[in-house]
Parts: sequence; structure tokens; C-alpha cells
Amino acid sequence: MRRFAEAEDLSGVVRDALGGAAGMAGAERLRGGSKKGVYRVRLTGAGTPSVIVYSWAAEENFWPGGAEAEGADGTDPFAPASGLEPFLAAQRLLHALGARVPRLLLADDSRQRYAADVAVVEDISGGTLEALFRTDPTAARRALSDLARTLGLMHGAQAPRYGRVDLLERGGVALGSSCEQLVLDRALHDLAEAAGRDGRISAARGRLDDRLRTLRALVSPRTEHGLIHGELGPDHVLVTPEGEAVLIDIEGLMYFDVEWEHVFLRLRFQDRYGALARPGLDPRRLDLYTLAMRLSLVAGPLRLLDGDFPDREFMRGIAEHNLKEALALLP
Repeated sequence: MRRFAEAEDLSGVVRDALGGAAGMAGAERLRGGSKKGVYRVRLTGAGTPSVIVYSWAAEENFWPGGAEAEGADGTDPFAPASGLEPFLAAQRLLHALGARVPRLLLADDSRQRYAADVAVVEDISGGTLEALFRTDPTAARRALSDLARTLGLMHGAQAPRYGRVDLLERGGVALGSSCEQLVLDRALHDLAEAAGRDGRISAARGRLDDRLRTLRALVSPRTEHGLIHGELGPDHVLVTPEGEAVLIDIEGLMYFDVEWEHVFLRLRFQDRYGALARPGLDPRRLDLYTLAMRLSLVAGPLRLLDGDFPDREFMRGIAEHNLKEALALLP
């Protein structure tokens, strides 16, 4: 049985972040997190009504294997990214670029105040861009324009090596020989996993394998990579009252082919993607990465459902939708 944090558990780190005058009025665990706990802590006497606390306790990670999963050291860019170190590395780099992220109030890996690595950040009060699309389309358009500006800063930041930013910051080297080969290898692995869990993928496995290899053979080498979020849907963008787009869930920040980001943006933003599109993307990479992304969004949710992730119907829905889309990409 998983035990999540209560308000009193978090009181020490919050007071360290804001000062002893801060009073605790309650805490709630926000839904949706699969790798870390995200808590909104309501305050009194602190000059701000609430803050957000991130907890990287083992109980908060629903992925099979948790922090011990293969590639958790950051060498595999596609391994589930979690932890205070990748969070801080991403926070520093995005802030330096001028990309808006929640302001960091405290980072603590001492385990003295709380039995896990934690960070305290500002609470962005405007909600997610996803919600704003429904409630205030005009404000959402302004935030979408600001997100396009942020993506321009990120994708324009070039590096000769790909990999998660915390790994490269430590002088490490990512797995694989190129982005396109890494995507192919990962897609073949996802295909095998999905085929073992769903008969429709199993029946089409040979055709999907052939299609992936054919698309990979058409991609030419590249020596520069842009900075990408990796899972940038409208649910991972908060909006300030002033209309700024604020990136969250940034632990997977990496240098990679920007086409990988744009495939995900196109899937998640759908008819609104035009505001985020950019010229000069490689159409052959887009074709390979689209099929690979669909397979990833089948295998990943099915893998997560092997554990006790609570929002099971939501995950099943993601897998089912992307399974149908993957099969539709076959010639």
C-alpha cells in the first residue's frame, strides 16, 4: 500500500523555503503524476497563498522498476526521467535560455526534513493551457503564442551531442550512435512489448517492423541537435495570469532531433499545432518518428498498467487510440 505525504510531512521543507512564519493550511496531492508526487500546499502568513512541492519518493513512482529502471542514470534518453538532479539541471538551463519555468524556492536532498528528495516551487495560479483552451480561448491563444516563442529559444539552442541535459552536464555520453538509430531501436523494442500485450499489434508486427526499417534507411545523418522537452502537451504547460507559458515536468529535457518534439506537439495540440510549427523540419525524420511515437504511446501506457497506476482507464484510452493510429500508418 502506497503512502503519500500529508501536510505535516511537508511542513519542514516548506518552512525552510519560506521562513518560519509560514503556516500550513493543508496539502493536496495533484492527480496525474506517474514519476513524482506533486503537492499543492496551502499557506497562511507566508505572503503567497500556496506553493507546490515535488517529491521524488519511491512511493510516488508508478513505473515498473521505478528509479532502478534501465537507463534511469540518463544514458537512455527515452527511459522514464525522474529525480531532483535532472530537474535542477533542466531548471537551470531553461532559466538561462529565457524559457519560463516555476521559480525554484528550495531544493533539498538531505532527507533531514523529509524522507525523499524534494523541491519547493512557486504555484502558477492560471492553470494548464489544456484547461484554458476550454475556458478562455482568447487567453489560450496568447499563451500559445508565448509557448511558440519559448520553443523557438529551445529548438534554436544547438549541441553536437544528443542526450539528457543532466547527463551531458556530468560529461556523460548517451546510448546509441544517432538519434534516428536510437529511435528505431526503441521503436522495435516498443513493438515487441506491445505485440506481447495486444493481438492486433502481434498480427501486424512483421509489417510494422519492415516499415520502421524502411523509414530509418531514408534518414540522412545529422550533427546538430536542439533542446526539447520530450513530452510537451498542453497539460505540461501552465499559464500565468499575465499569459506567460510555463513549462513543467521538465526532467526529461534533452538535446535531440527537434522533429521528435514536433511529432509529439502535432499529436497533442492537433488543430492548434499550426501556431507552434516551424519551417525546415526533415520530412523523412517526421515519418519515422511519427510511427515510432505511436508505438511508444502504445507500449508505454500498457507497461505502466502492469503496476498499480490509479488512472487506468485514461491510460488504456491512450494505448487504444495510438494503437489504431499506428496501424493506420502502414502502407
